[in-house]
Amino acid sequence: MAQYVLVHGAWHGGWCWQRVVQPLAAAGHRVHAPTLTGLGERSHLLSSAITLETHIADVMGVIEAEELQDVILVVHSYAGMLGTAVADRMTARLRRLVYVDAVVPRPGESWSSTHAGTTRAARIASAEASPDYAFAPPDPQVYGLSGADAQWLQRRQTPHPGHTYTAPLAFDAARVGRVPRTFVNCTAPALATIDAIRPRVVDASFWSGHWLPGSDVVELKTGHDPMVSAPAPLCELLTRYA
Repeated sequence: MAQYVLVHGAWHGGWCWQRVVQPLAAAGHRVHAPTLTGLGERSHLLSSAITLETHIADVMGVIEAEELQDVILVVHSYAGMLGTAVADRMTARLRRLVYVDAVVPRPGESWSSTHAGTTRAARIASAEASPDYAFAPPDPQVYGLSGADAQWLQRRQTPHPGHTYTAPLAFDAARVGRVPRTFVNCTAPALATIDAIRPRVVDASFWSGHWLPGSDVVELKTGHDPMVSAPAPLCELLTRYA
């Protein structure tokens, strides 16, 4: 039995992992899919007080409260920031860190650091116009979804806390590099805001040489939300680490 913690990205909630949680649990694994503060069923907690540290604490809190060891930590999109922080602060508790089409920052970068200036400005403007300092979700079609899947996300996505967007993350790349890592590269279609990350995960100089040892890249020919559009291949990949 493996221990999985699945962390959703921006605008999503733990709900987005339903098609992955069920088969992993049916195979006998222990699976947690928490919802970050201010999102999903916790959207009633949305406020301008939510920071990047709030969401890091959400993930660390699950690992602590459930007394988890040997965790396979799976982080999607924005949650790459959180997974990197948890690997830095709880290194010994993790078996593997899986970045699912996720942000992989350099020390001192924010989630927004690799985004185009127009994207960054639009999201900050959206947050500033919101009473809760949050920015609105995109159309699910940008994730490569259509039909019922796109409608499902359209109904359930919620605004994302804006202060998580520009907050820098300090971490020790050498320490995070001690955790085996996988980057799941979702390429059909590729999401533009992740494009700057893709060259990093095959660059021998990234993290001052601490990234490539102990890491690998796996391609999934699906869009940015494989837990929705390709749950079976994603589950097959995740069970390799069990």
